[in-house]
Amino acid sequence: MSLKNVNTVLATACTLFVLYLGLSFILAPEASTQGVGLPDRPAGDGGGFLIMKGTREFAMGLVIGILLVTGQRRALGWVLLMEAVAPFGDMINVLAHHGSVAAAFGIHGLTSVVIAINGLLILRETGKAHNEPSAPASVAQPV
Repeated sequence: MSLKNVNTVLATACTLFVLYLGLSFILAPEASTQGVGLPDRPAGDGGGFLIMKGTREFAMGLVIGILLVTGQRRALGWVLLMEAVAPFGDMINVLAHHGSVAAAFGIHGLTSVVIAINGLLILRETGKAHNEPSAPASVAQPV
């Protein structure tokens, strides 16, 4: 299996996971909070904040998916690197609020690392073709 195929499978998995995560926070915010590692669910009408989180996640999944479908692989690599910041921030948030260390590192930290690695692999894949010098059009190539 080529690097491009592996990267495509990973990016597709990231897209589907982020879209699922976003939809779960939008459609069932109360149920979704149990697995994020924070010690308590937001008090009062905290569901609005969870729906905002879901909307953010869903939008991130759409961006990844659109770049993947349109073949914008170099942009996809950069966007994946950028989007790895979100789960890293979630990890910091869980740790700062005395949440589950296992969830902070095992869910959010690992997710951030996987997304960043996928972005780096795609940039490596696209960097080869992007950085290779091409022969000038006016120079005849030997047959």
